[in-house]
Amino acid sequence: MMSPEALATEKRIHVGQGEHLVSSDPDVLLTTILGSCVALCLRDPEARIGGMNHFLLPDGAGAGTDAGRRYGAYAMELLINDILKAGGRRDRLEAKLFGGGRMFDSLKDVGRANADFAEKFLQDEGIPLVGGSLRGQGGRRLHYWPVSGRALQRAVTDRHVVPQPEPRIAVPASGMLELF
Repeated sequence: MMSPEALATEKRIHVGQGEHLVSSDPDVLLTTILGSCVALCLRDPEARIGGMNHFLLPDGAGAGTDAGRRYGAYAMELLINDILKAGGRRDRLEAKLFGGGRMFDSLKDVGRANADFAEKFLQDEGIPLVGGSLRGQGGRRLHYWPVSGRALQRAVTDRHVVPQPEPRIAVPASGMLELF
């Protein structure tokens, strides 16, 4: 459990799809929610700087700079380069990967493709993978402290959804209903 003082100074920053963030502030907590997407949590433990990205697909052609952020190769390069610009060194980087869940049984397993891409990218770049959680079923909520490298993952389930009562509107036999 965090102390009340630590909770008061904690700075939560959400990293959305196609985004990345780098910080050397020990009070920063990066958060994201992943399904088939993958997040790379990367840091230089000696320089005490790290960050997270969140990508949707392993590769593809984006129309413009912002569209490219959705793809793994571009997202990985952005995160690595920003850590290096902020004082990190490539030979000290360590990585954790999260996400790549299988979200739907009937569709192509995009999560597996994302996870496979991320692992291969790190291997090709010579960046050690020191932890994480890839593949599996369903989504996950991720908290990452980029300075310490601590990560916390929680499964995202629909068990906590409160059942909603059936609507009390009579639908005509035609199945059509017009609401104003």
